[in-house]
Parts: sequence; C-alpha cells; structure tokens
Amino acid sequence: MKINIGRLVSFHGVQGEVKVLSDSDFTEERFAPGSEVEIKGGSYVIDSYRVHKNFHMLKFRGVTNLNQVEHLKGAGLMQEDDAVEIELEENEFHYREIIGLDVMIEETSEKIGQVTDIFETGANDVWVVKGDSEYMIPYIEDVVKEVDLENSRIFISPMEGMLE
Repeated sequence: MKINIGRLVSFHGVQGEVKVLSDSDFTEERFAPGSEVEIKGGSYVIDSYRVHKNFHMLKFRGVTNLNQVEHLKGAGLMQEDDAVEIELEENEFHYREIIGLDVMIEETSEKIGQVTDIFETGANDVWVVKGDSEYMIPYIEDVVKEVDLENSRIFISPMEGMLE
C-alpha cells in the first residue's frame, strides 16, 4: 500500500533540487538517499537529502536541472508503506495508526472527537482532535493515558483548561 509522505512545494536553485513539506513520520528514513518515491505516476530515487529552513530538500538521481522536475510542483510524494523498515519503541506509533482514532476522556469515557492531524513540535507531537470543537492534545504521558489500537480509541486525562 502506498502512503503520502509529503508534497513538493517549490525548488531550490536551477539544478533540480526540490523543497518538500513532509506529511510523514520518520522523515530521515523515508527521505534517505536510495529511497524511492512516486510523484505523479513517475518513479524517482532520492540521491541526496538535507533539511533547510523547515523544508526537506531532495535531489533525485538523474535530475540535473529544474526543467526536469518543474511539472511536479504541488504534487504529493508517495512511497510504499513498508519501503523503509522502522523499528518502533514502546509507545511509538506511525501517524497512520493514530489519525482517525476516537479520543475519549479517561474518567467518563466521553468521546471528544477524532485525531485528524499530527504536528511535530520538537519536544513532543501534538494531536489535532476534532469533534464539537478542535483541541490540541500533546502526546505526553501526563495527558495520553492509553492508545488502544485494537478498539480504535485513545484515552486522555486532560490538563486543566485543555478542553475549553
């Protein structure tokens, strides 16, 4: 199964380097040189990877100028789900496992919404939960008490003011 790992938003220089906004977890592994991505039905092998001003900068094998990739602007980067072997630690999850799960308050089992997006902040991830309102839930031990993948739900103990 192919998953979306980012979007090609712009270019850097005239030698075909592209700027990508990531939609993926584990970007260093997904964008590693030698990894293959699909863009608009074409297959591209990553030749080099670096991070510059919050963008993931990729150079593709065989691409030597901007004209070869200009038509890809705005397109999504797809990759086979299992193209990269990623060892998950305890309490680590792939974004695709978390997005779509129901979020429940631990004490009352009240559903407050579903996870719709995940932001990386550096210190911890923040899960966007949409229900009657939109909430930002930090993925920290004090708040997220249980992730139950089998039953598609997450139990949280919200900090004071978090759900207001």
